[in-house]
This record gives sequence, C-alpha cells and structure tokens, in this order.
Amino acid sequence: MSAIDYIVLLATLLGISAYGIWRTRQNAGLDSYLKGDDSIKWGTIGLSVMATQASAITFLSTPGLAYDEGLLFVQNYFGMPFAIIFICIFFIPIYRRLKVYTAYEYLGRRFDAKSQYLGATLFLVQRGLAAGITIYAPAIVISSLLGWNLKLTILLVGLLVIVYTVSGGTKAVSITQRYQMAVIMGGMFIAFGMIFRELPDSVSVSEAISVAGALGKINPVDLEFDLSEKYNIWSGILGGFFLSLSYFGTDQSQVQRYLAGSSTSGSRFGLLFNAVVKIPMQFFILFVGVMVFVFYQFEKPPVFFNTDTVARLNETEFADEFQVLEDRYDSLVEERSEAVMALAESFESDDDTLIEAATAKAVELDTQSAAVREEVKSLIDKSEIGMKAKDSDYVFITFILNYLPQGLVGLMIAVIFSAAMSSTASELNALGSTTMVDFYSRIRSKKHDEAHYVRVSRILTASWGVIAVVFALYASLVSNLIEAVNKIGSLFYGAILGIFLVAFLFKRISGNSVFYAALLAQAIIFLLNWYSSIAYLWFNPIGCLLVIVFAFILQFTVFANDKKEVVS
Repeated sequence: MSAIDYIVLLATLLGISAYGIWRTRQNAGLDSYLKGDDSIKWGTIGLSVMATQASAITFLSTPGLAYDEGLLFVQNYFGMPFAIIFICIFFIPIYRRLKVYTAYEYLGRRFDAKSQYLGATLFLVQRGLAAGITIYAPAIVISSLLGWNLKLTILLVGLLVIVYTVSGGTKAVSITQRYQMAVIMGGMFIAFGMIFRELPDSVSVSEAISVAGALGKINPVDLEFDLSEKYNIWSGILGGFFLSLSYFGTDQSQVQRYLAGSSTSGSRFGLLFNAVVKIPMQFFILFVGVMVFVFYQFEKPPVFFNTDTVARLNETEFADEFQVLEDRYDSLVEERSEAVMALAESFESDDDTLIEAATAKAVELDTQSAAVREEVKSLIDKSEIGMKAKDSDYVFITFILNYLPQGLVGLMIAVIFSAAMSSTASELNALGSTTMVDFYSRIRSKKHDEAHYVRVSRILTASWGVIAVVFALYASLVSNLIEAVNKIGSLFYGAILGIFLVAFLFKRISGNSVFYAALLAQAIIFLLNWYSSIAYLWFNPIGCLLVIVFAFILQFTVFANDKKEVVS
C-alpha cells in the first residue's frame, strides 16, 4: 500500500472512532449506556442492525464464496423477512412494555433465574466466540497479503473498538455504525464499478453477466430438497426463518440495537428496514464476487490466492510438484481466456449453435482449471505446512490490492476494518450488558447507585473485548469465514429460540420444563453436528422444535405439579 492509502485508512478509522467518543461524551446514565436513552431514530436503528450483521467476514468471505459457488448463498436469507415481521408483531411490544435491558431478562421474569442464566450463557458462549472470529478474520487475511504483523493488526482493531465501545456504550455503537455503513457500502459500489472498468473494452456489461450465467455462477435458487445440501430454497426459507427469528429476536447484539429506539414504531421501522434491504444487499455483495470471477476469466488469476501459503509450500519438498501444477494451470487459464472471449463475442451473433459451442468450450476449460486448483489444495493438505487449503477469503482482497488505484486501496481496507469494528462493537456492547444485567445485578443482592452499574458495565465490556482479542490472537483460520460464523450461530440459536417461543406462546409451561428441555435439545444438536451430514441451517428449526416438544413432555410428566407464573 502507498502512503496515500495509509492516510485514507487511518483517517477513516480514527475519525469515526473519535466522532463516536465525542458525541457520547456526556452520556453517563445507565439507560443511555445500555439502551441509548431511548433516543435513537429508526434510520439509525436500521443502519445499526445492518452494520451488526455486516462484519468484515461479509465483505472478505462472501465475494470469495460467490467466486467459487455463484449466488447460491443468497438463499440463506430468504426466510429473514418473514422472521422480522414476526418479531415486529410479537417480540418488540413485549420487550418494550416490560422495559427490559436484555432479552434474557424477560426469561427471568417469565420463568425463573436458571432459565435466564441458561439463555444468557448460551448467548455469551456463541457470541463470545463470534466476536473473536470477527476480529481475527480481517487481520489474518490482510496481514498475510500486506505483510503486516498479525498480532499487531489484531491489537489495533481490538483496541480501537474497545475504546469507543467502553466510552460511549450503546449510543456510541449506533452512532458510529451509521458512518461505518456509509464507508462500507460506498467502498463496495466503487469496487463494483472498478471491476467493470478493468474488463476488456470489447466486453459489455450484459456480455459479462451472460458469461457468468454460461459458466454457472448466476444460480440464486436451487429447488432440490436435500437435508445435507448447504444451500437450497428449502433450507433458506425454513432454516433461514428460524435462524433469523433467533438472531434478530433473541440475540442481544441485535435486540440491544432496536431497544434503543425512541418508540415501538421506531424499533419496528428500523428492523423492517433490514427486511427490505438485507437480501438485495447480500445479493449485491455476492454479485460483486461473481463479477470478480468474470474479471479473472480475462486476467490471469493465481492458482492459489493466499500468497503466504504458496510461499510456505515452495519451501517444502512439494515445491517442484506445485510448480508443475502452476504451469499447467497457467496454460489452461490462457486457453480459457481465449475461449471466454469467444463466448462473449458469440452473444452478439444471436446464433444459438455458436453460443452453445462456445459455452461448452469455456465450461470445459473452466472445469479443468478448477480441477487443478483442487489438486493444489490437496497438495497443501498433504504438505502439512499448517495452513488451510481454502483461499476463497483471499479472492476479493487480492483483486483490491492488485487492480484498484492508490487511495481506493486504502478506502477498501478501511471498509473491511470498519465492518470488523462495527460488528465487534455491537457484540462487545451486548456481551457486557448481558453479563451485567443477567448475572452481576441479579447475583449481587446489594443495591448500588446508577454510577456503579455504569462503571461495572464498562469494566465488563472491556473484559469481553480483551477476551475476544486473546481468542483472536490464538485462533486458527477455518475453511470459509462466513460459513463458520453462521454455523456457530446455528449450533445455539435453535435451543435459544425454543426457550423464547415457549415463553411467548405456551403459558402453561414452567421454568423447570423449558430449562431441561433446552439442555436436552442442545445436546442433540451437538450430536447431529458431529455424527450426521445434516446441513447447519437445519439445526435452527430442529433445535427449536426439540425444545418445544421436550418442554411439553416434561411439563405433563416430571414437572406436572410445577406452578406456572405468566409475565407478558
């Protein structure tokens, strides 16, 4: 990166952080710190909810996922609008009427203390892990490509987030996320435009899209029902519905965003904004990845995008074997470029026979080159160099570093770090609030003044920040980051959602029944993850339904004499 890029990067990150601290410098009350003093407008809520989801993983990993697999991942979000409508009708009015600080506080009122502790603990475990991955993801990718020290990169991101999150609480997080989202989406649109600018002059936008379709990348819907398949319309609508219902309705990192609203309607509008915008935004990010794939049909891509892994592989006994594969790949890519150019030109002819022949040739060469990439990945595994044989997280950032002009590179790196900071800030804010409200204030019977609880909230938020940074320092890169975060969530979200749905919908169920039902359901989900081939999205409805079924069985057998107290 050039000096201009570093100036743009640092000015963006430090400027947004300093603004958040300055705007919330006089917010000293507990309501302001934990809920933003109910003054946040619906537009800020909408952007804050979106920024909490849109971590650096989204902008690093999602385009790379599309590079490999096309648009199929967008199906994961098909159930989300229905879930948000459900939450706006049932969840938000109850949360606001009871004036809870956390979602799990409601469980304590509806059931008992142990149900509150269980819901909060499940959240703390899965979101604590996710916070570490959110910091680690951009650091490992960018440090390996730019040669930065990994630990210093993690510490830079972590400390910036901790400072303004601890300083201003919920309001600081929400305010800074407005500008972080502006930087994020502005940068993505600029990158999208630069992809088309770098395409050959003879290739039009429509021809580029047609090439993507011919090579199997314009594939947003798979109608086949298969429980082992990660992406199809059934897992997207059903599994995605339960995942979104749990994420937006019970995950404190999201609940805390819309509880900051000035009114129930403001919270609803902010959340509904995401129901309208999220799928188009996710489609756009995936489409950027598809266009990067098209771009690399005309330009020579590396056989493996993680250059650090390639460097280590070349220091092993497998270096000569890798060189043979790389030479074969380069030859295939050169042939493929010619075939894809012929395919693009064939679309102007309206000759179906010519188009079919050109498509077949391009697909054949693309398949062969992809097979060589798989051989390289197998060689990396075989070499045991301690690096993951998956490079999709490096695809988009490689394009940015190699083909964007000075200044824009710094802006795009700022996009990735802004996304990491906005998502991590929400997570730390929620982790600190949950620990304080659901554990500290409940366990400590002695009452203190408001300043004491604000101070404790700051300490707990900072502590979770340190834990996340430590986890990131010792993390190990997973196969695909966006899938890893969704899978971690899916392991826990079903059971958490089951507890809440029982609380909302089944007034005859007691705390004992739902507590032990959730433990049983959670154990079964872990077993399914380890010993079955069921795709992770299905864990959400399975876990939820198991809690409900077990709760009914336990209520009318073991705990038939329990007293049921209803709070609504």
